[in-house]
Amino acid sequence: MNLKNYYWWFDSIIPSRVCDEIVKYGVSQNSRLGITGDFKDSKELTKEQENNLKKMRDSNVAFLMEPWIFKEIHPFINAANHNAGWNFQWSDTEACQFTKYGLNQHYGWHCDSWKEPYEKPQWRKGLIRKLSMTLCLSDSKDYEGGELEFDFRSEETTKIVTCKEIKNKGSIVVFPSFVWHRVKPVTKGIRYSLVAWNLGKPYI
Repeated sequence: MNLKNYYWWFDSIIPSRVCDEIVKYGVSQNSRLGITGDFKDSKELTKEQENNLKKMRDSNVAFLMEPWIFKEIHPFINAANHNAGWNFQWSDTEACQFTKYGLNQHYGWHCDSWKEPYEKPQWRKGLIRKLSMTLCLSDSKDYEGGELEFDFRSEETTKIVTCKEIKNKGSIVVFPSFVWHRVKPVTKGIRYSLVAWNLGKPYI
């Protein structure tokens, strides 16, 4: 799929007080080690499996299904989808992932979509991830490192771009879920973020 824009952003668009409310609520929830598709449940991992997982992904996550959070982010997901010229059809959003990256925590290269549609649960059966969103919840002076990078790869080339637009608190970046990306290790402080995956029927 040829894209004119690989991501779209809004600088400091979510008010700081709302970001603080999300962080306050997120840290109050039970968190767990974030997993990848190779691991089913972080609570059932052996120590060796956990160490292997952390080589690829090391972060603490909690999942939020609060309507007030969806109300804040959905208008900007829709706007990005239109402004970037993607115009993907989507209908549902998975639980938002509240993520804490502490010192040296990171997430290696990955994309958010899978080859096949969901088979369960029923509400998302037959759907795929089409639009991913990241909201920066931390002030840029509160952490160092943790850069979001994109790899606009093709069969012939790799083009890595640092997404500087996500650095400011309250900034949103939206991108197609098949775009490869990573979060580099945090070198100082704590980086909080909110991720949302938006679902629709497979591309025709």
